[in-house]
Amino acid sequence: MTSNSPNKTQPHAGDVFAFLDRLKDPVKRADSDRLISIMTKASGDRATMWGPSIIGFGSYHYRYASGREGDAPAIGFSPRSNAISVYITGSNELRGDVLARFGKHKVGKGCIYVKRFSDIDESVLDELIEDGLALARDIDERSR
Repeated sequence: MTSNSPNKTQPHAGDVFAFLDRLKDPVKRADSDRLISIMTKASGDRATMWGPSIIGFGSYHYRYASGREGDAPAIGFSPRSNAISVYITGSNELRGDVLARFGKHKVGKGCIYVKRFSDIDESVLDELIEDGLALARDIDERSR
């Protein structure tokens, strides 16, 4: 991929709640509604579809040393079939002590996988979101 090629995942005007209405698991739907509430309050931004399955809040611009640049949601999530993927800027660089307090989860490349919202500590989620939003603002300022 060249530095001039656009990101595959772009924001669009898709209906977030129509997307969520297609979820078959009622617990995953309730968890998604709760995440929308938490992330909207924390970011001050409304939920926006990014690509076919990511619900993002806010955005930031990034530029890598390679010259590759683009935009990404500052925070977001995707209710996948096996787990909810939670996207928080900088989550792949988190210290183990923070995640040790988070609750039951797995870490992927750039996301945190959560099976059920009841498995995690909401206060730690709030902390992660706050730190991620601050990092996204910092990256955005340095990339412009």
